[in-house]
Amino acid sequence: MSITRRILLAAATLVLPARLAAAETVVKWLHIEANPAQVKIWEEVARDFEAKTPGVKIEMSFLENEAYKAKAPTLLQSKERPHIIYSWAGGVLKAQVEAGVLEDITTAVGDYKSNLSAAAVAAFTLDGKLYGLPHTVSQVGFMYNKDLFAKAGVDGGKIATWDDLLDAVRKLKSANVTPIVVGGADKWPLHFYWTHLAVRIGGKAGFQAALAGKDGGFESPAYQRSGELFKQLVDLQPFQTGFLGFKNPQAVGYFGDGKAAMILAISSFYHTQRALAADKAGIPDDKIGWFNFPAVPGGKGEASDTLGGMNGWLVTKGAPKEAVAFIKHFISADVQKRLAAGNYLIPTYQGAEAGLGSPFMRNIAHNIAVSKYHQNFYDQDLGPNVGRVVNDATAELAGGTMTPKQVAKAVQDAFVQGN
Repeated sequence: MSITRRILLAAATLVLPARLAAAETVVKWLHIEANPAQVKIWEEVARDFEAKTPGVKIEMSFLENEAYKAKAPTLLQSKERPHIIYSWAGGVLKAQVEAGVLEDITTAVGDYKSNLSAAAVAAFTLDGKLYGLPHTVSQVGFMYNKDLFAKAGVDGGKIATWDDLLDAVRKLKSANVTPIVVGGADKWPLHFYWTHLAVRIGGKAGFQAALAGKDGGFESPAYQRSGELFKQLVDLQPFQTGFLGFKNPQAVGYFGDGKAAMILAISSFYHTQRALAADKAGIPDDKIGWFNFPAVPGGKGEASDTLGGMNGWLVTKGAPKEAVAFIKHFISADVQKRLAAGNYLIPTYQGAEAGLGSPFMRNIAHNIAVSKYHQNFYDQDLGPNVGRVVNDATAELAGGTMTPKQVAKAVQDAFVQGN
């Protein structure tokens, strides 16, 4: 063989892998899941999709919750933006659509959406166009440590009203038990109190009236009352020392370590309290309890009304068509049943919730099913600018630097400015 022919053959062997690499479609998937056990399953699902779809690679990357929120606007305007991103829907989704960074996937999804919860799909639909698919729903309520409750003589099953909660806090403090842990540095965990009180006091009609600017909007008596009741709790000093310096993962781990009796939690904390506990075991099922956010006597909201998320995945502008195919695979019956069996989520695929293995998660699924009003998180539903003010102002109220009236005014001013 001539030297020239050897050189040409060698060159060909070098070019071939490059061509194969160029032909490979890479789908960049950005998530915020901190639980390694759940991420392991997600990785397996991605590898399974790759095996069934030759020439496609799913490239997973992670950003911590707060870092994701902070970086998302800039990231989505970048040429290097991921193809699939995490979403809480609501006003933040609307802002992203208006910024022109999301792909309309209505046609690509087609009838597949009929397999999913209609209410959850609606959360990802704007002006008749679908921009993502929901993979889970969640509820906010009080997760508690049964042993610490018993130490203080508190029965979690009997906490039904706001006054019941305040009484439980007093008893826990008297027993030298930290009543509630909260990640105050992230602010959004504190907004759950003000928001959920508004759900109880004003109900769905109260929120819709505020959106319409009626009765003072977010300065209405219902929202001012929400602040006043939250201040009642704050004045009892229920939170751990230095709560405004705690990030949420730190607070969830603190609860998992058995250092506080309660946490106003998203239902997914059922797993993350274990993953973030020092011993990676956390509080076992037989020692962990849940009660719904207390009712407010005289409030217009129903005791069964829920606050929580409808979380899913969005497809960004210019993403390869395989991005939608992967989301459909990820939210398929088999995958949703597998995640439900591990009690990682309340699935959106119809019927998959039957596979939930733990009484705790089955209870959450029941609560959401019977709820006639499921309110999305305010800091997402009201959009990034108003949501930021809600979080900031409620954290200021918890820290004693704003009054209930000032909080309501700040939120209303931000809402008017943004609308």
